[in-house]
Amino acid sequence: MTRRTFLTSAAAFAAALPSSGALRGKKMGIVIHSYPKRWQGKYSNLKFPPFEHALDVLDHVRDLGVGSLQIMVGGWTSEFAGKVRATCESYSIKLEGSITLPKNESDVGRFEQEVRIAKEAGATIFRSATGGRRYELFSTLEEFKHWKDGAFKSMQLAEPVAKRQHVRIGIENHKDFHAAELAEVLGRLGSTHIGACVDTGNSIALLEDPMTVVETLAPFAVTTHIKDMAVQESPTGFQLSEVPLGEGILDLPRMFALFEKYNPVIEHHLEMITRDPLDIPCLKPGYWATFPDKPGTELARTLSMVREHNAAKLPKTSGLKLEEALEFEEANIVKCLHQAGEKLGFMPSLKPKPPAKKEEH
Repeated sequence: MTRRTFLTSAAAFAAALPSSGALRGKKMGIVIHSYPKRWQGKYSNLKFPPFEHALDVLDHVRDLGVGSLQIMVGGWTSEFAGKVRATCESYSIKLEGSITLPKNESDVGRFEQEVRIAKEAGATIFRSATGGRRYELFSTLEEFKHWKDGAFKSMQLAEPVAKRQHVRIGIENHKDFHAAELAEVLGRLGSTHIGACVDTGNSIALLEDPMTVVETLAPFAVTTHIKDMAVQESPTGFQLSEVPLGEGILDLPRMFALFEKYNPVIEHHLEMITRDPLDIPCLKPGYWATFPDKPGTELARTLSMVREHNAAKLPKTSGLKLEEALEFEEANIVKCLHQAGEKLGFMPSLKPKPPAKKEEH
């Protein structure tokens, strides 16, 4: 695709988006992936009980004051969707769906039913991911190209459904597509109904500059996954971790400005995943199997960035007891929401703590 075609496609997509709203009038949202331990967890804990379904999550995040929830919608019934809609309206929380694109023609019916039922719950924006960490999943360039062709086919199958149902779907940069690859695919698709779910930190794992990723994908942005990242050198490359907003290396205010420029009504969803660091083995030959044309300058720039911002310590959950891990997860989410309201320009989400009682003498 030529640069002119790319810019035309991006401009057309951006022009199709509504043009109202401002960051200061928004509350930070949250994506269910911020709760990897609690979401449908198989454990028993009174202080941090597992979330069985979306209603449990809504009850919890209402107390955090978030403005939007992005959550999986597969398997919902119309009755359950009605309960979700009533709860969201009661709590003043917007809903976005996370959905799996159709794998083939015979899967289109399942996909359209899930979209339709999620719309009954109030969702008109959806996020989807078509792959995962390409440096782990694919051992040859041919395997990656075969996957990429299948991903494009899934988008082609989803597009008429999205158009018919009057919804938009954002495809996430999920450590699979380079930002330019995803932009090219979206431009080739040429639909105002299929755009991007822009993750602010994922593409560091592909040695991409995070600001360049946002600059490339913001014109297509339908929704976001907001995270801050920290890095640490390792013998095989570097380790990568989500950290509370403001404690990492990302220029989040500049990123928000770009998202708002192209889509002023976009919702921003916190994705604070509390887990062990991810290993990015960019100094191992196998890492490069699907990157035959990646210039060495990208490796040099990334490793230089890692050395400049080398963290003394990254978050870890291994070795923690269950309640310690759950408490760590919740504390990180609360830190992020405080930072969003106090430093990043969002409406304050968390209810202010009551003043401490004065001691009587």
